[in-house]
Amino acid sequence: MEIKKSPKADLQNKRGLLLEIGLIIALGGVIAAFAWTPKEQKIEKLDLNIAPVEEEIMEITRQEQKPPEPPKKTEITVITDILKVVTNDTKITTNVDFAEFEDDVEIVQQVAVEEEEIVEEQPFLVAETMPSFQGGSLNDFRNWVQSKVRYPAIAQENGISGKVVLTFVIEKDGRLTNIQVLQTPDRSLSDEAIRVLQQSPKWSPGKQRNQPVRVRYTLPVEFRIQQ
Repeated sequence: MEIKKSPKADLQNKRGLLLEIGLIIALGGVIAAFAWTPKEQKIEKLDLNIAPVEEEIMEITRQEQKPPEPPKKTEITVITDILKVVTNDTKITTNVDFAEFEDDVEIVQQVAVEEEEIVEEQPFLVAETMPSFQGGSLNDFRNWVQSKVRYPAIAQENGISGKVVLTFVIEKDGRLTNIQVLQTPDRSLSDEAIRVLQQSPKWSPGKQRNQPVRVRYTLPVEFRIQQ
């Protein structure tokens, strides 16, 4: 059975009309969109004729500083000795015991004596007239020392030998003082050399401008083991 379609129900015949209606609706929407305007916002205009507000200037008040008070005067009472004048008839009492002033009493007065610090003169290394040992020179004194020294046994046992260098001062009276060791290979050797120097007889002192002066000497003493 063949289905027959009514010509009135066929929409193909109305296709152009429907297209025109769609275009009209779209055009109306576009026109409505351009015709709509947003809500106006009011902006208040600043009134430039308003006068500026003047700030009130406050005066700074300063407290007046009082001048410093002058220092107070302190009264100092001065105690003076008051002399009382009396007549010859007035008896004067005193606490002094006059028995101390009797003839048989010996009065001893104690006086504090300050000790004077004695500063030694610096010895000369070279004087106008050098000291002499028994009429000879320093070499004669060295020979005398070498003849007097005894080799310490402990140094011989340990095979210790060498040179001991000493320094000493010839005083104004010819004494030999201030013996010091400058160099030594062993304490036993230097002790022996000092022992001999301490036994030295007096020298003839050195002189500077015909005045006795102190003179310093340096003396080497040899210690050798004889084989």
